[in-house]
Amino acid sequence: MRSLSIVMFTTFYPPYSFGGDAIGVQRMARALVARGHDVTVVHDEDSYLILGGKVQTEGAPDGVRRIGLRAKNGFVANLLTQQLGRPVVHANRIREILAERKPDIIWHNNTSLIGGPGLLPMGNALKVYEAHEHWLVCPSHVLWRYGRELCDEKHCLKCQLSFKRPPQLWRHTGMLDRALDHMDLIIAKSEFSRAKHAEFGLRQDMTVLPYFLPDLPELAEPYTGHPRPYFLFVGRLEKIKGLQDVFPAMDRYPDADLLILGDGDYADELKRLAGGRKNIQFLGRKSPDELNAYYRGALGLIVPSVCYETFGIILIESFRLGTPVIARRLGPFPEIVERSGAGALFETEDELVAAMRTIQSDPDTRATRSDAARKAFGEVWREDRVLEAYGAAFARAAQGKGDTELAKALEAGAFERGA
Repeated sequence: MRSLSIVMFTTFYPPYSFGGDAIGVQRMARALVARGHDVTVVHDEDSYLILGGKVQTEGAPDGVRRIGLRAKNGFVANLLTQQLGRPVVHANRIREILAERKPDIIWHNNTSLIGGPGLLPMGNALKVYEAHEHWLVCPSHVLWRYGRELCDEKHCLKCQLSFKRPPQLWRHTGMLDRALDHMDLIIAKSEFSRAKHAEFGLRQDMTVLPYFLPDLPELAEPYTGHPRPYFLFVGRLEKIKGLQDVFPAMDRYPDADLLILGDGDYADELKRLAGGRKNIQFLGRKSPDELNAYYRGALGLIVPSVCYETFGIILIESFRLGTPVIARRLGPFPEIVERSGAGALFETEDELVAAMRTIQSDPDTRATRSDAARKAFGEVWREDRVLEAYGAAFARAAQGKGDTELAKALEAGAFERGA
């Protein structure tokens, strides 16, 4: 098998990262290294530190070459990129990296603050953009207008001011649209996200490729330290995650607790809104092994996001361990839940309470959904299945670019383990 040189660009990457998008990039980088490829991830350390991030301990060496960019004045460097849409401070270093690594594939992820649209034309290779968020069509990334409502039409200048961010005037020049014409493949994480990008003006075609998770080496033991049945919430504690909408439902549901795993800027306000309810507990962040145990011990995972997610990786984390999901009927969640048959959808508080009651009071229904969760994960979202789909999509893109050598390597299974 030919070893490919792959350079990935992203604003955030562990341990300089928030949330699940960066973990998804890291998971992909590690999977490619495990398949024998040379992977370099270039990210912007200043973006994380400016936002108040505290660097966590580096994990064990994983074979991924991580290059963290940092400027003498990180705030100024980030502001220039945000305002001008190009890597003003780091452009020469990026060119050096591309010249050194001679990549077969340049793989862009969230490039908002590492280079903006000006980064995309740089280098010569198969070029891929993976849209983990809606940044291509939304300055705030999340289609959450004025910080209070779903976006159904563009009010971008006013909205950016409401988020207390300087308006990005380059967005009105066609700069990003022209830069995307340099991409050989643009990836959406769900059919819903692909449709939203088109609705908000993206001209280029997108290919849907989901997130994945590796198989667990063995099933985690269920968490047994909690004295009562419980439902689970997992994720960053932000207003757009919708957790505040679940609290009134817990007043009507005394038969189980809600355990909340995660932290974030909205944590203090959520604790205030929870108002000391005894059946709501905030447990903070947990290690991956602890998290898996909590998933297995839960009656179900509640996913109440009020914004347009691009995917929802916590759903497949839950499916992998056979835990059913109760998700808001919004964004990509219906396509994931309905495809799996492993959960229920809700729009109203009454529907949420009914879904909780069904999953707790009807063991046969829960067992059926649990089996469906594991089955769907194995067939759709397992690492080898998704990497095979990536390889096929990249091969088609390489053929379209006229890079027959790369196409042959991909067609021969370069993204498949043991190829």
